[in-house]
Amino acid sequence: VAAGARGENIEHLKLRLEARPPTLLLFTEPSEPLPEESKPVEMPFHHCHRDPLPPPGLTPERLHARKQLYAACAVCFVFMAGEVVGGYLAHSLAIMTDAAHLLADVGSMMGSLFSLWLSTRPATRTMTFGWHRSETLGALASVVSLWMVTGILLYLAFVRLLHSDYHIEGGAMLLTASIAVCANLLMAFVLHQAGPPHSHGSRGAEYAPLEEGPEEPLPLGNTSVRAAFVHVLGDLLQSFGVLAASILIYFKPQYKAADPISTFLFSICALGSTAPTLRDVLRILMEGTPRNVGFEPVRDTLLSVPGVRATHELHLWALTLTYHVASAHLAIDSTADPEAVLAEASSRLYSRFGFSSCTLQVEQYQPEMAQCLRCQEPPQA
Repeated sequence: VAAGARGENIEHLKLRLEARPPTLLLFTEPSEPLPEESKPVEMPFHHCHRDPLPPPGLTPERLHARKQLYAACAVCFVFMAGEVVGGYLAHSLAIMTDAAHLLADVGSMMGSLFSLWLSTRPATRTMTFGWHRSETLGALASVVSLWMVTGILLYLAFVRLLHSDYHIEGGAMLLTASIAVCANLLMAFVLHQAGPPHSHGSRGAEYAPLEEGPEEPLPLGNTSVRAAFVHVLGDLLQSFGVLAASILIYFKPQYKAADPISTFLFSICALGSTAPTLRDVLRILMEGTPRNVGFEPVRDTLLSVPGVRATHELHLWALTLTYHVASAHLAIDSTADPEAVLAEASSRLYSRFGFSSCTLQVEQYQPEMAQCLRCQEPPQA
């Protein structure tokens, strides 16, 4: 009886194994190969992006900016070392002031080169906009460094005006000041060379005018190059003052007070020359509206799109002087085609204002939007 029961159990087990689906059996191969995971490819026709994926690396404008900064940094370092030696031999605070400004220029240009390299890194899930704003931070560090060095030298000049126990070698000062003027002229020429041809498209590689007014942009298309150029202009102005002071001291040694006086006056001029760059940098960091883009023209452009009844949550800001971004909510009629409205609104923003990125949300218009506080336009600044 026991043997018969064991036989029935074995037969029952065989039947259960044969009835089990093949996918549950161990060491079985699938009847059909599993589909391979699809990989993202570049679409021939861009369904949601106006421009194709940009190539990796620096844009032509930034490559030109890097070459300018490399050349200017090399010239600046060589003549800075010469001014340190000449200022020490001449016992001239004005010469040492100019050398200190050149040292600040070297540091700022090296920081700008680092920020240009950093800005080529791709966007990540943490830094979703990429590293574009590192260029702006580099320009801010350049301005702050000049302010710090100038503050120290102003203090030393004030001390020299109070105490006259110093001697200046007029000949060494005159020679060093003449070389410094030539060096600053050379650096200004290098940094002021026109970059590659620009356009007014939406890719953000072209130059955006810093000031409202003339439509023709200046040839300086990079924030870092512009900050370095402003530095050099301040140094050039001071070098001319130091040269004038050295000529006076060379022929009239009793007027040695011209050395700290020239340091005091032209350091203030150098500080004032950084004001435009500092203003633009702070505007970017504070998420302000780009200087050459107005809130009202963008709003009116969106309202002119057929089917759009109202717009709210309109935000305009910039990652750099040339990378402008816009986002908005569009309230449309119930009969309007959302896809057509989105395509037309995006096209107008790209073509008329050159935004690098636009994010528009389309929604049905509701009468309650007219009384909604969050749907109201922001007040005038």
